[in-house]
Amino acid sequence: MSTPVVHVTNEAFSLSASQRGLIRWNLYIGFIVFAVAVINGLGQALQYADINILQYFPGMDTYYQGLTVHGVFNAIVLTFAFANGFVALATARALNRPLHHGLLHSAFWVLLVGTILAASAMFSGEASVLYTFYPPLQAHWAYYLGLALLVVSTWLTSINLFVTLRDWKREHPGRRIPLLAHISVCTYVMWDIASLGIAIEVVGLLLPWSLGLFKNIDPLLSRTLFWFTGHPIVYFWLLPAYVSWYCMVPKQAEGKLYSDSITRVVFLMFIVLSIPVGFHHQFSDPGVGSKMKAVHAVLTFGVFFPSLVTAFSIMAALELGGRRRGGKGLISWFFKLPWGNPALAAQLQAMLVFLLGGITGLINASYNLNQMVHNTTFVPGHFHMTVGTAVALSIIGISYWAIPWLKGRMLWGRKLALFQGWAYFIGVLIFARGMISGGLEGMPRRTAIMQAPYDKPTWDLAGILIAVGGVLMFISAICFLIVIVGTIFAGKRDQNPEFPYTETIQAPSETGWDRHLDKFWHWVVFTIILILIAYGPFFLQYLPARFLSPGYEIF
Repeated sequence: MSTPVVHVTNEAFSLSASQRGLIRWNLYIGFIVFAVAVINGLGQALQYADINILQYFPGMDTYYQGLTVHGVFNAIVLTFAFANGFVALATARALNRPLHHGLLHSAFWVLLVGTILAASAMFSGEASVLYTFYPPLQAHWAYYLGLALLVVSTWLTSINLFVTLRDWKREHPGRRIPLLAHISVCTYVMWDIASLGIAIEVVGLLLPWSLGLFKNIDPLLSRTLFWFTGHPIVYFWLLPAYVSWYCMVPKQAEGKLYSDSITRVVFLMFIVLSIPVGFHHQFSDPGVGSKMKAVHAVLTFGVFFPSLVTAFSIMAALELGGRRRGGKGLISWFFKLPWGNPALAAQLQAMLVFLLGGITGLINASYNLNQMVHNTTFVPGHFHMTVGTAVALSIIGISYWAIPWLKGRMLWGRKLALFQGWAYFIGVLIFARGMISGGLEGMPRRTAIMQAPYDKPTWDLAGILIAVGGVLMFISAICFLIVIVGTIFAGKRDQNPEFPYTETIQAPSETGWDRHLDKFWHWVVFTIILILIAYGPFFLQYLPARFLSPGYEIF
């Protein structure tokens, strides 16, 4: 017997032209830096095959300068800009009300100024400290100030979501928070807590250090504060994609999301479990005790659980859509999904690669196996299958419907958009295969291989695969940018663009236990307690800080 759909969420929705424009320009900033970053990414990939193109790009004089630009623009500016725009849009859609206009303006301009400051330092060659900016490598103060402002832009967006939700609650007393709004707010609640580590590091340590207010720095304390944020930032990149996978992809696949409550639990679990795991990135740091590393290793495997639930939930929604389209048997429904829709196809490809990325992530999280792959190309191989594909291809897929909706135009170049998704999908699998096989043979990451005085014959094939895959990914990225520019300027007018929003089979209970899922502060308190357990012992035995190391500008 089929289960009836009891929760329908597809009422009409519109935003003012000015708010659409601000959200659209957040995405445009992301696309602009993405265009610069992929050029540098091509240079990084080709150098593994001993092909040097960095010399042809002014301002990209060294491998490390290009790697810094590639990492910061892709992993920080693109993801922050996209989240600020897309998650704010999702919240407004869920609550069917406008956002706070002043906060939307402020977040945009703070993001823009932060991007310009960080970019000026990187392009001038005064901030070649890579995405992780570990001290005692030292950057220009403009770089650190720019990063701080980028984080502030996310806080302003978070305040906007809270204010919008508060106003909705006043108008709807006693009502459950709509699912899309709940998981959007969860994304920023998690990030608000997680970002405190990097904010303290940058504002309290690195910025005054770069301004000469004190001469030396504490590298271990800085690294620990960085990784307090550095792992949960992965979920700040990933959860906007999950917002789409849960609440939009089922609609695009002609399926339905099964459970409202399970979805809320998944996002709350990310708030609780994603932050106290940072020491698994510091397994090789001698200043962190083995007991602390063991606690974080266990918690890291715990945070894998909500992603497993996500896999089952989304797969169920997709299967329902595939079977509604005539799919039968064990797997044939998968091929019946509307693969001709570029917005859906890109996100399905992102999910497929993410399965492999999750498996390699378990290897990184294991203490013993981590010792074999730490600081090898295995790590960026994993990274490019998770953030570099699950997030990047999802951003691309979401943009294929969001830009047409925000502009009131139809997607331009649908065939090119479909080609783009498959080119990236194939390219990243080749690229990651090279990275991972090279890493297992000891090929180092964060190293200009073509300039290194050492080599191994077993790295040659890995380097060729990295270069071939990187070229395909670059071609794909250029195709994406062409489609977006074509849509903005040449897309046919569309008076009624679709905003995909799934139906849910099981509605939220108005009286049951799951009403407590809407009380965010309960989960925040639980999260803080877990953080104190996971980090408190280290800080109690380590502080006060040891400002012993001078700064270095090597690259």
